[in-house]
Amino acid sequence: MVSQRAADVTPFMAMDVLERANELDDVIHLEVGEPDFSPPERVIETAVESLRAGHTNYTAARGKPELRRAIAAHYDREYGVDIDPDRIVVTPGTSPALLLAMAALLDPGDEVVLTDPHYACYPNFVRAVSGHVRTVPLRPERGFQPRVSDFDAAVDADTAALLLNSPANPTGAVMDGETLAGLADVATDADATPVVDEVYHGLSYDAAEHTMLEYTDDAIVLNGFSKRFAMTGWRLGWMVVPPEYVDAVNRLAQNLLICAPNFVQDAGVAALETPPSRLDEIRETYRERRDLLVDAVADWGLDLGYTPQGAYYLLADVSHLPGDARDVANLLLEEAGVAVTPGVDFGEEAADYLRFSYATDADAIETAIERIEQVLPDRA
Repeated sequence: MVSQRAADVTPFMAMDVLERANELDDVIHLEVGEPDFSPPERVIETAVESLRAGHTNYTAARGKPELRRAIAAHYDREYGVDIDPDRIVVTPGTSPALLLAMAALLDPGDEVVLTDPHYACYPNFVRAVSGHVRTVPLRPERGFQPRVSDFDAAVDADTAALLLNSPANPTGAVMDGETLAGLADVATDADATPVVDEVYHGLSYDAAEHTMLEYTDDAIVLNGFSKRFAMTGWRLGWMVVPPEYVDAVNRLAQNLLICAPNFVQDAGVAALETPPSRLDEIRETYRERRDLLVDAVADWGLDLGYTPQGAYYLLADVSHLPGDARDVANLLLEEAGVAVTPGVDFGEEAADYLRFSYATDADAIETAIERIEQVLPDRA
């Protein structure tokens, strides 16, 4: 019999849309966050060299020392933050890092406070370890920015963690330093741990990026190589944990994950050595795509109400159109050949929205815009 825990896991609708889209011909994919860039050439070369050198055996569960040192150097270089490499645990992707964080922090019945909208899978990570979710609503007129006072009102004696994301999926919101510092204080006062997903760091367009580690050593910070370095299929991430959690997280990693692939860890070192000019070029390309899509949403008569500042997503309100957001998404897929994700995937507050990804190339986005223009006016 399927466990209740498994039965409670909700579908990942973006993957359902992708599956249906792959059954059709000539579909433009704006539903998934899949960068169309290739990893830096030196990353690929390093992986091949590592394979040929026989680096296919196990590593320590927490990762190779040279990669952990490179990650620590990254924090010093990018944020001026001094991180002991012993606090870094390398994982086969950022999602496994989140699983370790939840397993290390939560006992059955403990609560995690997160935003709504949020990344679709966050509640399932909490439920997987028998935790409970409490949400704090975000509003487009505030740019989907969280308010510290709302989190302060949401925490209670059962709160074990605040689960945050900046730059955020699905909104593209980027938290400023004052907000991060305030949320760190809320967590401290509630005897809770901030868990901050920073996997979209490096993809901010209008706002300075801050890591939670600038404001507290008591946070668990997650990051990885999938987004900034276009290494989604390589499955390599990391987490920075408070010193008192290092042993517990390491034991969990030993038992649940074993280790990230050896040769991929070598490639991770090379990724962190990518010239800043190349990363700036990629970020500027995403900015141009964002601007293209933001202008199109307004032309379609959809309500955006904010400008996404980072990641490669935006949420557009389709509540004025016939049917619900799932109906509109289905219309765009079946009649326009454009795949987008219904907002219900990301929480109740996003139920009237569609998420558009601009991770694909500009030509495809322009074609998608033309196709949508052919369909939406007749339905408005």
